[in-house]
Amino acid sequence: MDLPLKVSEPIAPQLVAALRQAIVGLSFQPGEALSEKDIAARFGVSRQPVREAFIKLSEAGLVEIRPSRGTYVMKISVREVANARLVREAIESDIARHAARLARPPHIAMLNRLIKEQRDAANAGDYWRFNEGDEAFHRAIGEIVDCDYAWRVVESARIQTDRTRLLSLPEASPMPLLLSQHEAIVRQLEAGDPDGAERTMRRHLREILVALPQIAATHPNLFSDTILPAHTEGLVPRD
Repeated sequence: MDLPLKVSEPIAPQLVAALRQAIVGLSFQPGEALSEKDIAARFGVSRQPVREAFIKLSEAGLVEIRPSRGTYVMKISVREVANARLVREAIESDIARHAARLARPPHIAMLNRLIKEQRDAANAGDYWRFNEGDEAFHRAIGEIVDCDYAWRVVESARIQTDRTRLLSLPEASPMPLLLSQHEAIVRQLEAGDPDGAERTMRRHLREILVALPQIAATHPNLFSDTILPAHTEGLVPRD
């Protein structure tokens, strides 16, 4: 979380980014109280930008501001993660379809390089770096399509799904499995197969539905609910 703040840029957005990273990376645990005073001291700023950052994080569903009682990291909601995943699938599967039409050799080379970096992170057991590589991989596919608005919506949805990603990597969603799914997506893009790219991306983004019940059962203190919404029924049992 100790990212240096740039004094030449607005402080509150930088705090939002740093605190978001700390929450997603579980440096701040779900249910944990956050102190304006402590965070202001840690970053060497006044309490006002910290207060502004808390409001933005509350709007994103990452913290709960309880009047006269303090600010707390929201516990993870299985329902919210599943709902955010549905949004990601709807957008990213269509992005993959368009990317299969538009991808050129330099795009494929970039995606293969990102997969290699993820493989190196997996071999080193570096879950955080692997998760960063996952975000870079999906963003690179979005950049092929060149639709900034779609990607901003995806990034908003990722706020919820990313909260479970680090928890899933050791066992629930093994890194070799996710790597093989990324490789399959790239093969479909390289082949110029829109149907195959869309289908493979959908399967990949449904993986979290397999992992969620196991993660919630393993870490019950981090979750506010454990029931998947109706729209997930019957989706993708693991092969």
